[in-house]
Amino acid sequence: MAPKSRKKKAHARTLSCYCDGSCPDNVVNGTCETRPGGSCFSAVEEVYDETTGTYEEERTYGCMPPEENGGLLMCKVAAMPHIHGKNIVCCDGGDFCNRDLHPAYMPKITTPAPELPVSESVHTLVLFAALIISLSVFIVVLSLICVTCRRREKLRKQPRLINSMCNSQLSPLSQLVEQSSGSGSGLPLLVQRTIAKQIQMVRLVGKGRYGEVWLAQWRDEKVAVKTFFTTEEASWFRETEIYQTVLMRHENILGFIAADIKGNGSWTQMLLITDYHEIGSLHDHLSTSVITPQKLQLLAYSLASGLAHLHDEIFGTPGKPAIAHRDIKSKNILVKRNGQCAIADFGLAVKYISELDEIHIAQNTRVGTRRYMAPEVLSQALNPQQFEEFKRADMYSVGLVFWEMARRCYTPIAGTKTTTCEDYALPYHDVVPSDPTFEDMHAVVCVKGFRPPIPARWQEDDVLATIAKIMQECWHPNPTVRLTALRVKKTLGRLESDCLIDVPMKIV
Repeated sequence: MAPKSRKKKAHARTLSCYCDGSCPDNVVNGTCETRPGGSCFSAVEEVYDETTGTYEEERTYGCMPPEENGGLLMCKVAAMPHIHGKNIVCCDGGDFCNRDLHPAYMPKITTPAPELPVSESVHTLVLFAALIISLSVFIVVLSLICVTCRRREKLRKQPRLINSMCNSQLSPLSQLVEQSSGSGSGLPLLVQRTIAKQIQMVRLVGKGRYGEVWLAQWRDEKVAVKTFFTTEEASWFRETEIYQTVLMRHENILGFIAADIKGNGSWTQMLLITDYHEIGSLHDHLSTSVITPQKLQLLAYSLASGLAHLHDEIFGTPGKPAIAHRDIKSKNILVKRNGQCAIADFGLAVKYISELDEIHIAQNTRVGTRRYMAPEVLSQALNPQQFEEFKRADMYSVGLVFWEMARRCYTPIAGTKTTTCEDYALPYHDVVPSDPTFEDMHAVVCVKGFRPPIPARWQEDDVLATIAKIMQECWHPNPTVRLTALRVKKTLGRLESDCLIDVPMKIV
């Protein structure tokens, strides 16, 4: 039977539904999740079995689209009383409300009809023809209504989304992502391409070996656009793939908005559109600013938090594979206005799916940054068949980034009212050239066993002392004894500091 008509709720919610025979990715006896305003359904249909020559019932369960996408109409049409051999019941009373729904149906006629007199046969044929014509007209009208509704829905979708943002503290793009993607894997492809076409470039803000980064605008909102050189197509493809991984979104991972390829036959431009953070990279920020111990704790904690989310595999439906970054450095970490870090640049990332025991390594000729490479990478001792080794290599790089942060953290000089800190410097700046080779780094890190120096003043502050201890455990020559991202996150989380207060920066 069809659900009763009901007004659209102001705050539609998502439902978890029991699914069998109509599950995403053909999962058996699984669980699906509706979009906001959707419903669960239980359907039955008689299916002809050629081996037995009889009709057998087949029941399916699953998720129905929201009312505005035709969900309610599907429930009504499928449950019309004159349709034999099938029925459907929809519900939205709560999670798994369809599990115990068993709709009845009118069986199909399997016995031959008795022969009728000629006059009755003529009347029957006329009636049957009228029924066919009426049903055909009904289907045509219904199709036209559906097409019209879909067109109107497309025209109303963006205005409705944007109008609902007026009373929100989130930006329009943030709201669009929240309302359009419940899986945490970014916007639908069509919406991404629409946004990409409406982007207006403002000015160039950075350039690297992969391409350029531009400040751009979409509907008066600032966004960052990363344009890739044509030789870096593999990096663009991999980074787009990683960003669109289910449940990838996290406050300490750079927010992905859209990706697109533009071209006119003579040139091709690959775009990656993300959130814009005006402070810039951690490298640029530390080069011009000094930080308090509280600010240091927040930067380090948020970096560990983002990497822990990246490294962890989330089991369930949907789930998230474990991901290793493979190019952690201060230039690939952005600083947000609230003082937290956001990890960026996933062109070299590796995915691991434990259920299949598969490691997905991008087909990319690009290599990581030599200055931040772990000893086992420099000595080519890393086993690419062991995913844990990629995560341990990430933690070595994190230790070097912590060292960069700690140098710019100022502390008071004993017996005076002044403060002190070290000048900004890259790791190993005093023992290798500005653009070191593999041989340079191998000689320093692996052969001589050098590590960045730890100033004595760091032991005089609780935050600096804790981070100094963490970084030394992260860059240990034995990968198996290095700390995990989750352990670093928990250790830094226990430090007592008021990280929510916006501490003013001093410029040196």
